[in-house]
Amino acid sequence: MEQNQYQVGDVVRLKKKHPCGSSEWKILRVGADFRLQCQGCGHQIMIARRLVEKNTREIKKKLD
Repeated sequence: MEQNQYQVGDVVRLKKKHPCGSSEWKILRVGADFRLQCQGCGHQIMIARRLVEKNTREIKKKLD
């Protein structure tokens, strides 16, 4: 996968759903770890980059 494809503000769809039922997460921070915010309930998590890259189904780029 290309390194620069993830940017702050993008929305990613992951394989597993959050307990609230949403599978879409907004990227708040990019680095070795990502900070993601659930688009369903607003819960924020820190997750390793490799797990995000492995579990991403789709990336929706932010609108400029």
